[in-house]
Amino acid sequence: MKYRTLGASGARVSELCLGAMTFGEADEKSMMHKVSTPEAESLALMSRALEAGVNFWDTANVYGQDGLSERVIGKWFAETGKRHDVVLATKCRFGMGPGPNDRGASRLHIKRALEDSLRRLGTDHVDLYQIHMQDAQTPEDEVVAAMDELTREGKIHYFGVSNYAAYRLVESLWASDRRGLSRLVTLQAQYNLIERSLEFEHIPALRRFGLGLLPWSPLAGGFLSGKYRRGAAAPADSRLGIKSQRFEGVDKEANWKILDVLLEVAKEVEASPAAVALAWLLKQPTVSSVIIGVRTAAQLDDNLRAAELSLPEGAIAKLTAASAPTLHYPYAFLKNIDGRW
Repeated sequence: MKYRTLGASGARVSELCLGAMTFGEADEKSMMHKVSTPEAESLALMSRALEAGVNFWDTANVYGQDGLSERVIGKWFAETGKRHDVVLATKCRFGMGPGPNDRGASRLHIKRALEDSLRRLGTDHVDLYQIHMQDAQTPEDEVVAAMDELTREGKIHYFGVSNYAAYRLVESLWASDRRGLSRLVTLQAQYNLIERSLEFEHIPALRRFGLGLLPWSPLAGGFLSGKYRRGAAAPADSRLGIKSQRFEGVDKEANWKILDVLLEVAKEVEASPAAVALAWLLKQPTVSSVIIGVRTAAQLDDNLRAAELSLPEGAIAKLTAASAPTLHYPYAFLKNIDGRW
């Protein structure tokens, strides 16, 4: 396993990050119902990942229900005593109760949510605390002030954001710089061979300001794993089979053409489509660590191969060309005039 700096921080994290969204058996109240991993298997996955050198784990208070994923991780920490072997990331923003202040990115909710997460995780600090999505009702000045206070209190080491528009990302940096407060170090966002919209605004901003990208859904919900076939129904036990509306969202000819090229490259380099898709991401600028959301030990072992897979430049170019996003204004105009945007 190789290690990279966590965005604009000096912390070192594994190139692959263990995503804990599926940890614990979620009931029908949870978005992870029927696609979650039993607790015993989740505990085994954490041990297996750490043994393989994966030292970076990502969760959120809403994964599972009632903080289920965080509670499972907390149990593993208590049983193994290996809290300090892990760079731990969690998030807040979405609803954790019926009250008007049980959601959002206000200082009030951020601080309450962190205390609840710390209790569930059985730790006195979180290494990377993230706002799960921008909050249009809360000024970004308030968000960064709350994160700075938590940093100074030693309850978090770094802070990041997830699912932010590019303008809001830059606004966060501006608010921190203007007030002399701690800056965010990472952006967590959806990025894969099918979804490359980040390349228009976000990645140029990340490069400009030295921030790190943490791609989530690197396999497009499993579509890039190679288990799906054009014109056939999704396997009933697969994530896209269980969540059929998500399969409908990716069941497009343009995406099948990308998958065709991925399968071709995977055959050429004698690796799984999933490993190749992850290895392509690891070659993209600003990426600090790719979040893998595995449900089984077999999936984990297959994903881990991406960290050791060296894709030939020709293979990278082929995948990049096949998945190139369509340029709209002003990007097409800028590229036509200046050769870039």
